[in-house]
Amino acid sequence: MPSPPIPRLVAHRGYLKRYPENTWRSLLAALEAGACWLEFDLQMCADHQFVLLHDADLRRTAGVNLNVLATNSDQLGASVHEPQRFGERFAPTPIITLAQALERLQRWPDTRAMVEIKSESLAHHGRDVVMQRLLPQLEKHARQCVLISYDLPALTWARQRSELPLGWVLEHYDEAQLAQAHQLAPDYLICNERKLPPRQPPRPGPWQWMLYDIVDPQQALDWAEQGVALIETADIGAMLRHPRLARATCRRA
Repeated sequence: MPSPPIPRLVAHRGYLKRYPENTWRSLLAALEAGACWLEFDLQMCADHQFVLLHDADLRRTAGVNLNVLATNSDQLGASVHEPQRFGERFAPTPIITLAQALERLQRWPDTRAMVEIKSESLAHHGRDVVMQRLLPQLEKHARQCVLISYDLPALTWARQRSELPLGWVLEHYDEAQLAQAHQLAPDYLICNERKLPPRQPPRPGPWQWMLYDIVDPQQALDWAEQGVALIETADIGAMLRHPRLARATCRRA
């Protein structure tokens, strides 16, 4: 009898539960915990540099009311140590650029990263401007990077100009978006697991499924039984301590 499937785990914004999100501290902690896959978010600054941030401002992550999209990257000196969640425990924690993150990830060549370009940057700067600058950076590290986004036109733009692997994050799990997914044919289709009908396998297609917001090991294994290949989690360390999920750990010296 074949062994039950084990999903690959993706560290959501790094080791999100225990460290400030989208920081090198968080990504490194996920790598040290054994993560084979990372996910992080990108915003584009006024000088067209990309930084690892989920929000378009620094209020939540740094306690500073600063619009990242309208600020040059070298002026982002705030510490993104998430004071509301962690107090001053991780202060100071600098903002990291995409170039810095990709350069450092080369030390872990077995690691792959889901790189999400945020919709706020696409809307503020213009889709063409953002994608023209983003794709060359990711293509230099194509073996390690998957470009993901909620923005279907941005992914279509990339599909027409690049062979970079793509992942579409669904806003809704419905017939309209599934039909659009078949047109795009992304490498990965991504959805919050709460949007799927319970106990039903997600719709098959020319993609692999990734579900997010899962921190329960048994839930991850149950979805793997339904054909889900990747599970994104905020608690990568705890998930990889589960005896079955631990078999998918990338053990590093």
